[in-house]
Parts: sequence; C-alpha cells; structure tokens
Amino acid sequence: MTKTVFYHAGCPVCVEAEQQFVTALDPQKYQVEVVHLGEQKNRLVEAEQAGVKSVPALVLDGLPFHINFGASLNDLR
Repeated sequence: MTKTVFYHAGCPVCVEAEQQFVTALDPQKYQVEVVHLGEQKNRLVEAEQAGVKSVPALVLDGLPFHINFGASLNDLR
C-alpha cells in the first residue's frame, strides 16, 4: 500500500478537492493521510520538503501534485 498525503488549509477550494480527490483514490492501493496545515502548522516544513508550494496538494509516490491554488505555504505561516 502506498502512503499518500493530502495537504490543505481548510478553505472551500481545499475541502472540495479533498472530497473529490481523496475519495477517488483506491483504498486498496493508497493509504491517504489528510493534513490540515491551518491547524497543524508544525507540518509546514514537511510539506515544503515534499515539494508542496501551495494547497491543496496531493503528494503521491513522493511527487507533489498541486490541484488548484487555494493558498501558498507562505500564506499559512
């Protein structure tokens, strides 16, 4: 099973992306962790190191996929 992380900030764009993308992934193949960076600011560095520039973003197989532009990581600091 592949661990996948979905980073978001709780904005409407992020919530919609979470509902659409996270539920679309096959749970038999992907273990999805959802990280709300607005509430878990201690994980901003982790997201940045994973290549995330803005949220919502899905890190899948070590690659960041920026789904839409909700907020930059700098806006969340």
